[in-house]
Amino acid sequence: MDEQVMKISSSPHIRDKETTTNIMGKVIVALCPAAIFGIYNFGLRALLIYLITIISCVAFEALFQKIIGKRITVKDLSAALTGLLLAMNLPPDVPFWIPVIGSFFAIIVVKQLFGGLGQNFMNPALGARCFLLISFTGIMTNFTYDAVTTATPLANLKAGNSVDVLSMFLGTIPGTIGETSAFALIIGGLFLIVLGIVNYRIPVYYIGSFSIFIIIYAIAGGRGLDISYLLAHISGGGLMLGAFFMATDYVTSPITNTGKIIFGVFLGFLTFLFRVFGGSAEGVSYAIIIGNLLVPLIERVTVPKSFGKGAVKRES
Repeated sequence: MDEQVMKISSSPHIRDKETTTNIMGKVIVALCPAAIFGIYNFGLRALLIYLITIISCVAFEALFQKIIGKRITVKDLSAALTGLLLAMNLPPDVPFWIPVIGSFFAIIVVKQLFGGLGQNFMNPALGARCFLLISFTGIMTNFTYDAVTTATPLANLKAGNSVDVLSMFLGTIPGTIGETSAFALIIGGLFLIVLGIVNYRIPVYYIGSFSIFIIIYAIAGGRGLDISYLLAHISGGGLMLGAFFMATDYVTSPITNTGKIIFGVFLGFLTFLFRVFGGSAEGVSYAIIIGNLLVPLIERVTVPKSFGKGAVKRES
């Protein structure tokens, strides 16, 4: 074992050579296949939304930290990553002021007002997306593809219409900029798992439990074991973006292995409920936000007990 790893000093006693900047940078690299495909799929307007959102997030973080006299930490790339994730969760035709408002909410309201990186109680990008969905529903649910306003494949699936599963997997469909290509997102997600940046438990149990619930629902509803129906649900609605890149956020996900499993299954169940029985055809964003709020409880019941017994208090 590296002598530096177990160097005697004040806590933490076990140190990792990975820095926040390195981790954030690797996540950004992992998102590049899906981000680039979004530009290919939706055109240069998608690139503009990426730039506006990332620049806004970085600027809001630097400005807020300067105003309150804190050290400016934008070099850690966390604000840039939040901007990239938020942009990937936006429709390609949103007005350019929408990314700015979303960036303000993500960085100032969700992140900085709660103490900055490591203190936020929910994923900033997802918090901003849910805020925008509630505040500007019409804009955030208006999808145009090949100059035609159309419903997403999941909306068509929910309405009982047929969908092209292969197109959903590859990403040549309407949707938000970075969520359409399940294939590109899986490549990025596996990259992070191989590097050890992301623990496999959350995405595997999230996607796996969601799949089981969909299979049970399909069989109970008379569809039988409909593989196309299952693959359509897995490929659409940002499930891969949420499972690999948002549910695995270090700050807002459980730290224990058991907690990660419980968290993943809970997200799979919530996404199934919202998507199948709720008013929206998506469900991933709200599922993860609610899951984030329950992480302290999950950790409370899954953190291993300390060795030994407590000392007996003596009467003086």
